[in-house]
Amino acid sequence: MTHRAFTFLLFLTSFTFAHDTLAPSTPSGDRMKVLVFSGAAYYRHPDIPAINRWLVLLGHENGFDVDITESPKDLVPKVIANYDVLLLNNANELDKIIPEAQRQSVEAWFASGKKGVVGLHAALVHQTSWPWLNQLGGCDFNSDSDFSKAKVIVDPAAKDHPAVKGQPAEFSIEADWTNHDRSVTGLSGFQVLLRVDESTYTPVRDYFMTRGGKPMGADHPIAWTHELAAGGRFFYTEFGHDLRSLSTPFVRHHVLEGILWAAALRKTEAKAAK
Repeated sequence: MTHRAFTFLLFLTSFTFAHDTLAPSTPSGDRMKVLVFSGAAYYRHPDIPAINRWLVLLGHENGFDVDITESPKDLVPKVIANYDVLLLNNANELDKIIPEAQRQSVEAWFASGKKGVVGLHAALVHQTSWPWLNQLGGCDFNSDSDFSKAKVIVDPAAKDHPAVKGQPAEFSIEADWTNHDRSVTGLSGFQVLLRVDESTYTPVRDYFMTRGGKPMGADHPIAWTHELAAGGRFFYTEFGHDLRSLSTPFVRHHVLEGILWAAALRKTEAKAAK
């Protein structure tokens, strides 16, 4: 089912219209366009619809358009070509729900230049069967924590990145923290923005303690970028498990600037496109 973004803007309650596929976009000048894909094959986070609405309003308030879909039909070339950013809202194990042809369409769209992919929280969960996305993200899922307050550290080399600029070098914040199967630190083209200090919370919740769950240790990135030499930008953040983790001014700014960076736009440029 596909839900048009204007549905959320006109009806801020739970009413939506259903369509078979998104209609081709009408010209909108220089306004940035974001396509949010929120289908999930492994675990569907209950707050996905609420986060979709949050993203639509974020775009509305900052001068860019956001459409929502869970239909692979909206990933065909003639549709996805209208978008600057593909945002994966907790969309996991995507090889199970996106056919090979549409996955190839996404890859070709990204390779066309000046396109961005943004991943929220579970976007890097069970993606190894889509090698392109797994390599773009740099890692996959191992386990996670309960919703916990923890100390977060800004990587000194990234302190001027717009998604973390202005934050203290260390600060405390609440979220669900994901353990990945490897750290992206040092991978070519990757820049770690934030790390979480595992000594300040319990990194593996009880459910995963008996299922092979492992903490990451001293090097636990929770937000990073991957910029390809051939063009295309990827931004990932562990925030976004639910609305609680998106509710602070910092995380709102962090996600907004991550989207704009992925589209190679700054906030002022997006505002000017209104």
